[in-house]
Amino acid sequence: MASIALQALQRITIPAISRHTATVILVHGLGDTGEGLQPLAEMFRQDPALHHVKWVLPHSPEQAVTANMGIVMPSWFDIYSFGFNTNEDERGMLESARQINALVTEEVDAGIDPSRIILGGFSQGGTMSLLTGLTVGWLPLRNKFKAMASDHAKSTPIFWGHGSEDPLVKAEFSKESKEFVIGQLGVPVSTDAAVAKGLDYRMYNGLGHGTRPQELGDLQAWLTKAIPASD
Repeated sequence: MASIALQALQRITIPAISRHTATVILVHGLGDTGEGLQPLAEMFRQDPALHHVKWVLPHSPEQAVTANMGIVMPSWFDIYSFGFNTNEDERGMLESARQINALVTEEVDAGIDPSRIILGGFSQGGTMSLLTGLTVGWLPLRNKFKAMASDHAKSTPIFWGHGSEDPLVKAEFSKESKEFVIGQLGVPVSTDAAVAKGLDYRMYNGLGHGTRPQELGDLQAWLTKAIPASD
């Protein structure tokens, strides 16, 4: 049987200011596009410690989202409900993971070391970053994730921020996912603030389904440690 060709994702690409030696792929959330994360990428890009970074902001396909009354919108996968222990759109998640992984492959083919490629995202995009980064916001497909996890999952540095008052992706979902990553996947907790190693998990008190300057500052500092400038 012939394989189905993987459709390339449309994306915004922001080039590095200096010699390109690292790439950050930022994956947007439900109902958004890559344009929604462009101001963040442009802001981080101005940091001299990140001048060597290329930014890739993919756009998801549009599809009907069951939990949003079947409205068609940009979405990486269908969401059947906004609960945690519910059925998940495994096919849609894995298809999007393959598409995002193709972006990673493009960067590797262009000569960027895989250890210098960062996957990140907000909300649904954070979910896709975890699924893509650890296998090829909440952790998807938990019943299968351990078997799917790649050999490098334990050594992959992770920055994970969440709002304590998030009404959509509730804090307890995030905490349960964090414990799964630590207990079932064996990802160590970060213990050295000077390096990006292990899981750096941060709960931001009072924050809802969004970001705040403190979180963005923490992420920016983490990026400078995870993909420092190289000669």
